[in-house]
Amino acid sequence: MKGGHDLGGQSGMGPINPEPESQEPVFHAEWERRVFGLTLATGMLGKWNIDESRHARERQDPITYIENSYYENWLEGLERLLQEKGLLAPDELAGNAVISDTDSAVQVPDPQLASKILASGASSEREARSEALFSVGDRVLVRSSEGTGHTRAPRYVQGMNGIVSAIVGCHSFPDSNAVGVHEGATLYRVSFLGKDLWGTTGANSEVLVDLWEPYLSAGIS
Repeated sequence: MKGGHDLGGQSGMGPINPEPESQEPVFHAEWERRVFGLTLATGMLGKWNIDESRHARERQDPITYIENSYYENWLEGLERLLQEKGLLAPDELAGNAVISDTDSAVQVPDPQLASKILASGASSEREARSEALFSVGDRVLVRSSEGTGHTRAPRYVQGMNGIVSAIVGCHSFPDSNAVGVHEGATLYRVSFLGKDLWGTTGANSEVLVDLWEPYLSAGIS
């Protein structure tokens, strides 16, 4: 999916003027802290995964996505998921009513379990069902993604040739995970020459991108 969220390597967005990391606060306002907390807490209900969460944010109008701040996009995605999963009614979101017949199967973790979940996390590794299609040193081409689904293949490498520099293993495939299909795919670390991506601007640079096997085909010499 190409949208407002996929801005890496794009021109015309103006200069980058980040705050020094040592001076930037974790949250710039109290409401950002609350949105972060709500996102973590509702994620523990087990009704969606991290790729569904990302895709919920991506499905905004691209202009709205760009105009929103970071945590405004988090809130937009969270509100969408809560409604799609039947945990929040539109009237509740508008503050006009309280609906009591939400999903009774929801298991809310207590503070002890929540702390355990946060501390342990979850691995993305999956059991491989087939041999890796490519080997280190192979030239590969990144397929162009024209669909509306979730993908982790950055737009700036789509249609570009690169060289496999490492096989990372078999990991959860985000495109499928975003629609609730849990399957693995081989993950590769692919090296691109900066000059191939950005011309003279990227001269003498190398860019490494982790890409799943379904994103790749045999490269063009």
